Amino acid sequence: MITVNSIKKTNRALAFAAIGTLGLLSTLGHAATYELDPHHTAVRFSVDHFGTTTNAGGFYNLSGILEYAPKEKKGFVGITIPMGSLSTGIKAFDGHLKSADFFNVKEYPTAYFKSTKWEFDGDKVKAVKGDLTLLGKTHPVTLKATKFNCYDSPLLKAEACGGDFETTIDRTKWGINTFTDGGMMKDIKLVVQVEGSKKADLK
Repeated sequence: MITVNSIKKTNRALAFAAIGTLGLLSTLGHAATYELDPHHTAVRFSVDHFGTTTNAGGFYNLSGILEYAPKEKKGFVGITIPMGSLSTGIKAFDGHLKSADFFNVKEYPTAYFKSTKWEFDGDKVKAVKGDLTLLGKTHPVTLKATKFNCYDSPLLKAEACGGDFETTIDRTKWGINTFTDGGMMKDIKLVVQVEGSKKADLK
């Protein structure tokens, strides 16, 4: 009999198989594994608008895994970002940002982040270094942790871990050059929110 739970498990297995194919899974030996929660995982951006206002938006419905081994002071996070989820709250602006002038979502519908090293300050997560693949180009970025914690979720009845991270990237490294010659800043501030829940069937 096909049940809701069996469908969820199948979908989760397919998602992890896809992530594994993309090389986003780590090999941490003693880390607990958490499935990222799309309701608490997002990438938000802000960029200067010709020295006047600040444009902002975000990417949502992200998927991936978080692995965390606090005793070993190690971790891993692999995130898949559906670029078509871009939203600023203004439909026409969304369309322009999704065009070839900026994120070229039609040709590059997905972006990825894969951590390569976690840094700790004592027992606290300090930063996560990794590679961001966007528009077919991969460059290293460092995400500075503003907070990170684990807790027993009363709603999910499982342990959850996650935190908020910040970084600033030079968009021209990924080939997004539109309006830089007219005075629009090339730097984009990113705020990355990740949270995942521990699953009994995730080893």
